[in-house]
Amino acid sequence: MEPLLRVQDMANYTDEDFEKIKEQEKALATLTMALSPEIAQGFREYDSAKALWQALIEVYEANEHMKQSREHMLRQKFNMFNHILGETLETQLQRFITLTNEMSSAKISVQRSEINKKLLNSLPKSWDGNILVIKKTKDFNRLCLAEKMEIIKACDLDDK
Repeated sequence: MEPLLRVQDMANYTDEDFEKIKEQEKALATLTMALSPEIAQGFREYDSAKALWQALIEVYEANEHMKQSREHMLRQKFNMFNHILGETLETQLQRFITLTNEMSSAKISVQRSEINKKLLNSLPKSWDGNILVIKKTKDFNRLCLAEKMEIIKACDLDDK
């Protein structure tokens, strides 16, 4: 997007110029609304979508040190992922999906077998019997995450 047109030239604006301003304002509004209030507060000074976007990239993506720190944090979260006392199975599975999606977005590759092992090992102790059955299910390591979750949810329903 081009920078906003100058206000003093407004008398010379064409319909195309006004359309550009409208598009730029829409883009800025969309970007601003997509940010959480805590993050948006730090970026209120930007008056164009392009400037805001560049600032967001610089703060959250551009720095190689930031990328490495984020990757380290996500790997640590993955390694430490576990059931939280009182948490429902559904909530735990959603947390796991969110974490694996974040890792995928950050281009962190984890072998399917490692994901499977982590998912099963993070289930509550009361699941130990089910885990043995699940591990023997049609080559569990080849199943995608959605298929694994189906099996886990089916076991959960059977237990209820």
